[in-house]
Amino acid sequence: MPSYNEEANIEENVKQWHSVIEKVGLNSRLFVFDDGSTDNTYEIMQRLKNKYLQFIPFTKSNTGHGQTCIFAYKNSISAGADFIFQTDSDSQTNPEEFWQFWEKRNDYDFIIGERKKRQDGISRKAVAFILKLIILLIYGVNVKDCNCPFRLMNAKKLKPILEIIPDNFFLSNVIISILVVKKKEKHLWIPISFKPRKYGVNSINLKKIIKIGFKSIFDFYSIKHKIANLKNECKPEK
Repeated sequence: MPSYNEEANIEENVKQWHSVIEKVGLNSRLFVFDDGSTDNTYEIMQRLKNKYLQFIPFTKSNTGHGQTCIFAYKNSISAGADFIFQTDSDSQTNPEEFWQFWEKRNDYDFIIGERKKRQDGISRKAVAFILKLIILLIYGVNVKDCNCPFRLMNAKKLKPILEIIPDNFFLSNVIISILVVKKKEKHLWIPISFKPRKYGVNSINLKKIIKIGFKSIFDFYSIKHKIANLKNECKPEK
């Protein structure tokens, strides 16, 4: 779970998701990665770790959501995770919906949520629409909900995908979704609910939407070329 300036939400989130982790089993952990918050998010996390025994807080310099997700995924793989579940720390997802994902973990390598009725504002919907068009144009695939922050992934299957993605990639979950569909990995989309933000402010505005659109075009083309080069390197010589 990446987190940035979520002092109003983080305690409730840790409480709700730690109860899920406890039911999964003693070998599971709740990792929350503070992305250099400027408020009291990490201080609250530090206090909560003494109350919730399977909760492990991290903090790092601010790099943004995408890079924090990549950092978190690689950290989890290094820690020996078999499965990695990711969601955000803004209380917009429902922990009870995790179990329909967990029940299918041995049948699919990537199980990703699909937000049928988003309640997070027009700007976020605009971002999703722009990304969908860009992905279709560049990769020729239709990805249902490429950036959904509610996904369960097989760590062994995720690792080679992460090796393709630069650590500073801006939209890490988006490119993971693209590669899962493009490479025809064993995946499933499950509809989830998506509540409006309870506390705090949405950081996405029109200026950022335009910036995301232009940057994502460049980033997606760079990954496409990297994949093409890898394929060429793997071709046997005649």
